[in-house]
Amino acid sequence: MPTHVVTNQVPDLVDVDLAADPPLLEALHREGAGWALDDLHDTGRRAGSAEVREWADAAHRNEPRLRTHDRVGNRVDEVDYDPGYHALLGEAVSRGFAGAVWDGPAGTHVARAAGFLVWSQAEAGHGCPVSMSHAVVPALKVSPELFDRYGPGLLSRSYDGTLRDPSSKPGLLAGMGMTEKQGGSDVRTNTTTAVEQSDGTYVLTGHKWFTSAPMCDVFLVLAQTSAGVTCFLVPRILPDGSRNPFAIQRLKDKLGNRSNASSEPEFDGTVGFRVGDEGRGVRTIIEMVACTRLDNALGSAAGMRDAVRRAAWHARHRHAFGSALIDKPLMRGVLADLTLESEAAVTLAMRLAGAQDRSADDPHEAAFRRIGVTLGKYWICKRQTTLVGEALECLGGNGFVEESGMPRLFRESPLNSIWEGSGNVNALDLMRVLSREPAAVEAYRVEVEAASGADHRLDAAWKALQDDLRDPAEDRARWLAERMAVVLQGSLLVRHSPAAVADAFVASRVAGEHGAAFGTLPRGTDVDGLLDRLPLPA
Repeated sequence: MPTHVVTNQVPDLVDVDLAADPPLLEALHREGAGWALDDLHDTGRRAGSAEVREWADAAHRNEPRLRTHDRVGNRVDEVDYDPGYHALLGEAVSRGFAGAVWDGPAGTHVARAAGFLVWSQAEAGHGCPVSMSHAVVPALKVSPELFDRYGPGLLSRSYDGTLRDPSSKPGLLAGMGMTEKQGGSDVRTNTTTAVEQSDGTYVLTGHKWFTSAPMCDVFLVLAQTSAGVTCFLVPRILPDGSRNPFAIQRLKDKLGNRSNASSEPEFDGTVGFRVGDEGRGVRTIIEMVACTRLDNALGSAAGMRDAVRRAAWHARHRHAFGSALIDKPLMRGVLADLTLESEAAVTLAMRLAGAQDRSADDPHEAAFRRIGVTLGKYWICKRQTTLVGEALECLGGNGFVEESGMPRLFRESPLNSIWEGSGNVNALDLMRVLSREPAAVEAYRVEVEAASGADHRLDAAWKALQDDLRDPAEDRARWLAERMAVVLQGSLLVRHSPAAVADAFVASRVAGEHGAAFGTLPRGTDVDGLLDRLPLPA
C-alpha cells in the first residue's frame, strides 16, 4: 500500500567503530598509551556491532530475576541474567577492563580507561561489576594472604558467571557493600557488626541497603567491630566449598541500569576476612572508591559521547524544510554545543586516567589525581543528564521512543552522579582536600597554570577563583567544585584541543558567554570546527 512506503527515516547506527572519536584518540596518545590504538579500534568495532547491540537490548528486555530458594526449599540466593549480559561481561573482562590492568606496563591504565569509555557505550549496566572488580585490587593488596588467595582470579581475563568455589574458577568478579538503611553515605553509622572468631575470621550480622551485582564472587564490606568501622572480604562461596550466608531480600526496582541487579543482602552468621586494620575500614576501602569514582567520570563521558553521536547521526539523515537537519543553523548550534561539552568531559576523564597511571611513581600526579577525580566525578557526572536530555530532543518524538536507544541513555544518565557518593558528598570531599591536603591543591594550581598566558579570559577566571579558594566554605562547596572543574577543563582544552574547541569553551563556560540551555554559544563561534569533532562514522 502507498501509505506503507517509508521515507525520511534514519538508518540504524550499527556496525561502526565507536572508537573513531577525535578527542579520545588524541588523549590516548597524549597520556601515554598510543601503543593500544589497534586494540582500542578493535573494541570500538565490536562495541558498535549489531551483535553486541542485540546483547544489550536483550539484557534490558529480560531483566535479572532473583531466585531465593531451590526446588526443595534450600536457600540459594542466586540471580539469573539474560545470556546477553553474560556475553557483555565476558567481552569486557577478556579485554582487560576488570582487574587485569594492574599487571600491565606503563600506560595500561590509560588504555583501559579509553577501552572502558568505548565499551560502556555498548551497554552501561554490566560496567558496574567490571568497575568494582578493577577497583578492588589495590584495596585487597593491603592483606597479602587474601590477595594471594583471590588476586589471581581478579587479575584474570577469564569470565565465569557461575556461583562456585573461587579456587575452581578461571576468573573472579568483585563487588562492594557499604551503604545501609539508616545511613546511606554516612557509613560510619553502619549497624552491621563483625565479631572475631578463634580462627581469626569474623562473623557478620547486618543488612546492606544497596549492593549491586550480587552474583560477584567476593565483596568488600564495611562492618563495626569494637575498634570501629572495619573492612572485610565476604566471599559468596567459602574456601571449604560451602555457601556463605548471603540472603538476598530483594532486588531494587531502579530508574535505569536495569540490566544490572542491585540487591539488599542480609548477613546472619556470614563469614568475613578482615582487610586492613580494625577501625580503619573507610581508609582501607577509599582506594577502591577513588578508582570507581574515576570510572563514574569515564562512564558519564561515554554516555555523553554516545548521545551526541546518536543526535548527530539523526540530524545527518533526517530532512526537514528542504534540507538535512544537520545543515540547519539552529541544529548546528545545538550539536556544536553538545560536542563541546562532551569533548571537555572526555579530555578531563582521560587526563585523570593518565594521573592514575603515573600516580604510583610521581607524587605530583598522585596529588593531582586526589583532587582531580573528586572534581571530575562531580562535574562530568552532573553534566550528563542535561546533555543527554538535549541530545534526545534532537530526535524529536523519535527520541522518546525506546527503539531509538535514547530513553535508556536518559534513564542511565543520573546514575553516575549518585553512585559512589552523590554531588554533595563529592563537594564535601573537595572541602576536605582544600583544608587538609595542600599538595593536592598545589597540584591543581600547577595543572591550571600550565595554560597561563594562552587565553586572558582563562587567566582572569583563575585569578578570581584563587580568591575564593583562600576561604572555602561548605555552603559554597558546589560552586567551588563546579568552577574548579570548568577552569581545569579550560586549561586542558587550551593546551590540547584545536582552537575552535578551546576558544568556544573558554568563551562560553569560563567567561560565561552562554545561555542556560545548549545551543546558546556566543556569536562568532567556529561551529564548523566544533562539528569536525563529532564522533561520527564517515
